[in-house]
This record gives sequence, C-alpha cells and structure tokens, in this order.
Amino acid sequence: MPSPLKQQYEKVLSRLQHACQVAGRNQDVALLAVSKGHPATAVHALSALGQRAFGENYLQDALAKIEQLKSLDLEWHYIGGLQSNKTRAVAEHFSWVQSVDRLKIAQRLNDQRPKPLPPLQVLIQVNIDDEPQKSGVASADALSLAAAIDQLPRLNLRGIMGIPSADVEAATTQQSFFRLKALYDQLSATYDQIDTLSMGMSGDLETAVAAGSTMVRIGTDIFGPRQYAQKARPAEGSNSL
Repeated sequence: MPSPLKQQYEKVLSRLQHACQVAGRNQDVALLAVSKGHPATAVHALSALGQRAFGENYLQDALAKIEQLKSLDLEWHYIGGLQSNKTRAVAEHFSWVQSVDRLKIAQRLNDQRPKPLPPLQVLIQVNIDDEPQKSGVASADALSLAAAIDQLPRLNLRGIMGIPSADVEAATTQQSFFRLKALYDQLSATYDQIDTLSMGMSGDLETAVAAGSTMVRIGTDIFGPRQYAQKARPAEGSNSL
C-alpha cells in the first residue's frame, strides 16, 4: 500500500496539474513543499518521491534539517518573517528567501552571503491587502525596493510573494491575486530575470494558478497536521502557510 505521504503528495500534484489544465496553462507552476513543523524524516521521504524544493519558516528547526539532510540535493527556501539577527544564518544556508520586505534585510543578506556560494535568490514579500499584522512591503513601495535590491550583487531578484487575507470570500482572494499578478507583470517588464510569482496555498491553489501563479506553497495537504505545539512557534516568523 502506498504511504499516506505518497498519497497526499500525488493528490496535490494531481490538483496542480488539473488547475493548470483548467486555466489553459502548461505545467509551468512549481510546487514548494512547506515542511515547517515536520521532521527531517518526512522531508527525506518526500525527496525520495522526487520533490526537491522545501520551504521553512522557523530558522532553528530549518538549520537542523538542513544539516541532517545535507547529503541530498535539496533547494531550501526561507519563507518566514526575517529579523536582522537571523540574516547571517539564512544567507549562509538557504538558496532562496521569499520574504524580503525592506532594504535593511536585503542589504544584510547581500553582505552576509558567502562568496563561494551563488547569489541568493530572493522574492519581495508584498502585503497585498495592507494588513497591519502581516509582514510585507506595501504595494506602492514594491517597485522602489526592487530597484534597490537589483543593485545588490550577491542577491538575484526573481519576483514577488504574497499572502492574501485569510477567511474571505473566494472572489476577494482572487482580486488580491490579480493585484499581485499586475505588480509581478510590472517587475517582469523592467527586469529580465523576473520569473517567479509565489502565491497560493492549500485552500486557494486553483484560484492562484488561474490568476497566474508560478509557484504554490503547500504544507498541510502534503505532510498532514504539524507536529509541534503551535503556541511555541510564532516568535520566529509571522508567515503562516
């Protein structure tokens, strides 16, 4: 019998393929498996099924997994809220950061990226619905932040990431996704390397793909419920996926 993890992973892949077909798109949407709160053994098992890209919010948990799985060819994305005192470890151990929302953080990541490593791939996190409790740059400031990041030699700006308001009607979420896509199109018209619009999670994957997402971030629908005590975690990051 297939393992529950394999069944859940294949179900998500099937949903993603179907969403692309319905939207009239080629299978050009990447899947980021959000492994926060799950052990290295689960990441290892999923990698054996062909998944390479994994997203983490909580730095200490992530660093332990990265060390345990360093023999595997995995692509680690940091997707949590990022504080100044954590930029060095992120710059040293991750391939991508999806949550850059201010120039100070970008400059620290640039300065602390080890020279032997390739440039750090980054996305600007946009607070698309202007929620005071959520990380992200305001839409009106995203283009100026992009221009500044583009001048940092150890960073490679690839696009934007956003998380619409939770617990709203599907039509409202769709409009948020359309606004993110419009901003992404502005960036891609300005910078040749822009190719990543990270939006969409378990509950709105299909809506995100229809709106133009190029990467969806899926956690619980692949791995199942997280295995840590939720109340012990919020201090390290505010992006819940």
